[in-house]
Amino acid sequence: MANNKEALLWSIALPGFGQFLNGKLIKGIVFMFLEFLINVKGHFNTIIISSFQGHIKEAIEQADYQWLLFYPCLYFFSMWDAFKDGGGGKGKYSFLPFVFCAYFVTVGCIYSSHFRLFGLLLGPVWLPILFVVPGIVTGVVLGKFITSFHKRSNVS
Repeated sequence: MANNKEALLWSIALPGFGQFLNGKLIKGIVFMFLEFLINVKGHFNTIIISSFQGHIKEAIEQADYQWLLFYPCLYFFSMWDAFKDGGGGKGKYSFLPFVFCAYFVTVGCIYSSHFRLFGLLLGPVWLPILFVVPGIVTGVVLGKFITSFHKRSNVS
């Protein structure tokens, strides 16, 4: 079994890889299959290439949002699963940053065809990536708040 950080990093590279490292072959195959299915149906690799080349409007036109909206939840759940199975995530609310990243990145994807940041249209790759930051922050802060609240409630 891999350590939790190694499994997490491989899962970031490709959903399913972290599960393979953790010896969870069936889960790894399922995550990889879903990754490829959503990637192909949503035209994700084409969108990534267009976005990296600065062709944001082209990336928006290429996107199949009906498929693309599945990607954030699959991606962040795969990361959480690999991290947890690798021995991480022992804290009671350690899943929250992953969950809120999935939520925020999904919202970023939804608004990516129209939302402008400082007048700049970021599209279906860059805007969702930016939404990872508030997802992590919200998950960490909420987890600390809930933990603190429970500790104060149990003391009283």
